[in-house]
Amino acid sequence: MADQTTFAEQAMVYMDQLYSAARRMTRNAADAEDLVQETYLRAYRGFGNFQQGTNLRAWLFRILTNAFINSYRSKQRKPKSVDLDGIEDLYLHQRLGGDTKAALGASAEDVLMDSITESQIVDALESLPEKYRIAVLLADVEGFSYKEIAEILDVPVGTVMSRLHRGRKTLQKRLLELGINRGWVDSPDPALAPAAAGARDSEAKQ
Repeated sequence: MADQTTFAEQAMVYMDQLYSAARRMTRNAADAEDLVQETYLRAYRGFGNFQQGTNLRAWLFRILTNAFINSYRSKQRKPKSVDLDGIEDLYLHQRLGGDTKAALGASAEDVLMDSITESQIVDALESLPEKYRIAVLLADVEGFSYKEIAEILDVPVGTVMSRLHRGRKTLQKRLLELGINRGWVDSPDPALAPAAAGARDSEAKQ
């Protein structure tokens, strides 16, 4: 069992990381501050049950995630700004993904990723269903392992893998569709071509 007198010394070093994650979850600075404050209050009260020698960072993130899911998603303020800090570390900002790369080819993938802005990546990420968005954030932004995410979310590792797979695939699809509709890349799927062509024709008439 952990000694509460050492809580600040051990836990406060993770405040910046928790706040950054809270900003991405809530998409609002004020809500993020409230969420982190609630996280530390809950963590302090429960610190006596924390097992020393285990992953304190993952334990804090579990409290943060549970607090968000249970308390904040139903009363979030309208986002006032988009937090781009650390977005360059996202999986999709490093590479669009194996299947898409295989379909487009390396050069077309480079064109697509050079054309898409960080705000468009954020928009695509924030449009994901919550369970996929949180899994992608924990894995591709915060760098947690599958096992750690499973412990944070209290779900099986297989569920984590499934959510990440579906979340990443959805992001890939949405960014690819954006690139096709903007005319940055040609569609590897003929079914997507009409929408892209229509978008280009519409832009040409303007």
